[in-house]
Order: sequence, then structure tokens, then C-alpha cells
Amino acid sequence: MQTLEPSARPNRLPSLTGMRFVAAFAVLISHLDSQIVGTFHPDPPYRVITTLGPVGVAFFFVLSGFILTWVADPDDTARLFWRRRLVKLYPNHLVTFVAARILMVAAGVQIVAINTFPALFLIEPWIPYLEPHGGFTGSNAVSWSLGCEMAFYLVFPWLIRLIGSIHPSRLWLWVAVVVTASTAVPFISQLLPAQPFTSWDPTSSEWQSWFAYLFPLPRMLEFVLGILMARIVITGKWIRLGMTPAFLLTITCVVVQSYLPGVFHLRAGPTALAVAFAIAASASADIRGARTPFSGRTMVWLGEISYALYMVHYLVVQYGPVDALHATGEVTASLSTRLINILLTVVISISLAAALYMLVERPAVRRFSRPAGGRKGLEPLSPST
Repeated sequence: MQTLEPSARPNRLPSLTGMRFVAAFAVLISHLDSQIVGTFHPDPPYRVITTLGPVGVAFFFVLSGFILTWVADPDDTARLFWRRRLVKLYPNHLVTFVAARILMVAAGVQIVAINTFPALFLIEPWIPYLEPHGGFTGSNAVSWSLGCEMAFYLVFPWLIRLIGSIHPSRLWLWVAVVVTASTAVPFISQLLPAQPFTSWDPTSSEWQSWFAYLFPLPRMLEFVLGILMARIVITGKWIRLGMTPAFLLTITCVVVQSYLPGVFHLRAGPTALAVAFAIAASASADIRGARTPFSGRTMVWLGEISYALYMVHYLVVQYGPVDALHATGEVTASLSTRLINILLTVVISISLAAALYMLVERPAVRRFSRPAGGRKGLEPLSPST
């Protein structure tokens, strides 16, 4: 396969758009684990449900690096790039931020500086040990990942030049280096205090979880992995692994990760590599013009609203039918009630996501962004996307 110059690359990779919905939906399902399993701290094999959330976030970080590299224009400027990314990212965040504060007031959750300003300015993941200060209580906790994305976007103009200078024959070597470093992150986190434990996982330390899961610098390794994988596809160095084996490998890694203890359950380098394989294999299928399970019209539309879904779903889980904000530590509702709550949560979340996308996200992008060189069609989801 020859190198794909910018003018020769497809403007759209529909399978990657459709896959965004699968990842966002996986995060939603992970936040419904107590309703699905009937307990707030499921053990393996049921813990695979909670593992879907961390894997979904890792997918978005890798995908962001891949897509931004795929659509990169040599004539673009850092200033225009940052403008487009901010216009894509912030309007949905601002709307859900305001909605969260309204809901917090209605529910009697105290609004203080620590649970307001870090979220508003997307600096939450830079603050260690945030949860004991009320940083996530009642708020739209998923916004922490936007803070990571903002850090990625800030350095991308320099990263793309640096990684772009790597000779194609050495790209796979750098993939191995990055995956090894990512795998080492949970081990390095063991140097931090082992207590107190998080409220959402009694086996995970607050400090260790922050470093391994929230801190933007270690998470940037997944973003870099996406950049490297895009360059591998662009330069014709892809190993042509098919979508089926790539997704089977991903599923296997997710299951294995669900059995790992503590923070290792939150972050696994091999899983990030498997996700990168799935992204590259799906992109390669789109380049060939092949139809995939993710490239249909419905999946593409769901993928387009997936960032909005990511941003609204946690508020629905907390304040909607499940009412997770007032969880007492044990699930007492019957299975039939839980199933109804799950269905209602999914329906409400997708409906609100569609409204947020059509009324806020899409108009903001059309009105305020300035696509470089006229290349449109691909936007990475901040898990954010």
C-alpha cells in the first residue's frame, strides 16, 4: 500500500463515526452496572460491565489522535485548529454544566468552588484527590475527560510535527514504546498512597486512580498511540489485520482487564493497543469502500450524536429514573423495575443527546468553526469524543 497523501484520503470514515456510538453507549452501560447486576460493586465476571467505561474512554482518546492526524492539513495553523476544537468541545460542555448546577440546586447538593470552577474551566483532571472535596458529587463527572482532550489539543500542533518526522519503518517500534509506557502507568501509580479508597471502587486508591486514570499526562499516551496508528495506515505500514480478529482481540482484552485488581482494572496498555487495531482495521475497510456493521446510515447518525450522548447520560443516570444520586449503597429495586429504569434512562439519554446535537453542537460548529482547506466530515468525539 502506498502513502496516502491528504488529497487522496477519504473525507469520511463512516465506520469510525458509527463506532463512536458503540463506545459512548458502552460508557452509559458502565454507569448502569448496579441496575444491571443488582450490586454497586460487582465482582468478575460481572465487572466486565464496569470495565466498559474505562475502555470506552480509552477508545475516544485513541480515536482523537487518529482522526486529527487523518484530517491534518499541512497549511493549517495552530490558532485555527484550537478554534475548531474549542467550538466543537465547549458548547455541549457549557450547556450540561449549567444543567448540572440547576439539578444540583434542585436536589440540595451544595455548590462550592471545588465542584464548580475546575469543571467550568476543564481543569478537573489536573487536580489530584478531587473526589473527597466534592469535585464529582452531583456534577457531570464525565467532563473530566474533556480536560484531558483540551491538553491533547493544546500540544497536537507540535506532536503531529514530531511524530510526522518519524520514518515509516520505525512507526511500529514507537507503538511498542508507547504501549509499554502505558502499561507501566498503573505500576508507577503504586508509588502513591494506597488509601483512602474511592467511593466507586473499594479496591482502588484515590491517589492511584487519579494518576492512572484521570491525570492528562499519562492519558496522553493513548492520544499519541492514535497519532502513530493513523500514520501507520497513511504510510501503508498497516499489517492489514481484519476487523473481525481486531474486535475479537479487543473483547478478549476487555474481559481480561475486568479481572485485574485495583487501578489495573481501570488502565491496561494491551487493551488500548487492541482498540487502536480495531480503529485502524475499520478505517482500512472504509478506505477500500467495504460495508461494515458501523457504516450504515443509522449507526453514522448515532455516532454523530455520540459526543452529546456522552455529555448528557451521566446527568440522566444521576437525576433520572435510576436516581443514582440518592443511592444508599445497596440495590433494593426488583429486577423488573431495574429493567424499566435502564430502558427509560437509555431512551431519555438518546433523546436529549439528539436535541443537544441539533440545537447546540451542530449550529455552533457551523457558525463559529473555520475548517482549514475546506476539509470537512470527520470530527473526533471528545469523550469524551
